[in-house]
Amino acid sequence: MYPLLAVLLSLASWSFAGSKTGWEDDYDKTLAKAKTEGRSVLLDFTGSDWCVWCIKLDTEVFTKPAFKRFAKEHLLLVELDYPQLKRLPKKTQEQNAELKAKYGVSGFPTLILLNSEGKEVKRWGGYSAQFFDELKAALPSESKSANAK
Repeated sequence: MYPLLAVLLSLASWSFAGSKTGWEDDYDKTLAKAKTEGRSVLLDFTGSDWCVWCIKLDTEVFTKPAFKRFAKEHLLLVELDYPQLKRLPKKTQEQNAELKAKYGVSGFPTLILLNSEGKEVKRWGGYSAQFFDELKAALPSESKSANAK
């Protein structure tokens, strides 16, 4: 039964692969944009096509209109994916491996909020039903006022 469940979850998650609109996969480019715009960056270390908790986070938080509106106003989003079924470009794979080591990520999902200068503000490991509320509370004031100008 468990192998069947794994296959079904993989097939179900396959439809989510690459479907996260508003998320970038280029860390350096996004960090440069954050500095010029004075916005925070949310890094999502995910196993998009195999990690049950990552898929749950996507479906219960990231796809919701409230999160999308909030992110559009306050954040730049970077997905750092470690899939098992889909292939990423070699450059993306290398970048993601370097960032996983740089940030000491050992489990998925791991979410890291960076300020506009690229400094870590807060980190979440695993899935939390309170994540969105905690993210809003942790957002540096610079990002809260960035779009109020």
